[in-house]
Amino acid sequence: MSLLEELQDRSDNQCELCTSKDNLSIYEVKPMAIGGVDGSLLACDTCVEQIEDVEKTEANHWRCLNDSMWSEFRAVKVIAWRMLSRLRKEGWPQDLLDMLYLEDDDLRYAKESGDHLDESEKIIHRDANGVILQAGDSVVLIKDLKVKGSSMVAKQGTAVRRISLDHENANYIEGKVGPTQIVIITDYVKKMAEKE
Repeated sequence: MSLLEELQDRSDNQCELCTSKDNLSIYEVKPMAIGGVDGSLLACDTCVEQIEDVEKTEANHWRCLNDSMWSEFRAVKVIAWRMLSRLRKEGWPQDLLDMLYLEDDDLRYAKESGDHLDESEKIIHRDANGVILQAGDSVVLIKDLKVKGSSMVAKQGTAVRRISLDHENANYIEGKVGPTQIVIITDYVKKMAEKE
């Protein structure tokens, strides 16, 4: 059974957030370290567009979370928490957030997006060209980097996929070079285009 078929089966072929039956696709919850059924959900174009673009978020559309936040599936609960956090100043989302319980691991995963932070609290990570980096992005090293504590040198041009962000320092990201998880300074990376 394919991932799409599993998600269609689990969701009764409707958006797992708003129950729409139109324009459904797989949405992988960023950062995509988990992937598969546990890290994905079936979502409509409207929900995906608003998750991806803060400017297009319509608070009333997300009243559907009153029901979907009780889902047994991690990906659905994480997105519900993120959207409620983003909208909490509306009033009603904060009431729902107060009722929503996430396990510690799920809460850490939900906070990866930074939606729970006010704009003034958000640390923005930028690559060497000033492009904003997000958790789950892929970057390329633009300089040979010696890895502290080892004899390894990460070569210029090396791709680092599915980075995670340091939530306390805008100059640091983490990612795997080969089997080794390393901290990288953002001045030495360039964000990869989606299709690279």
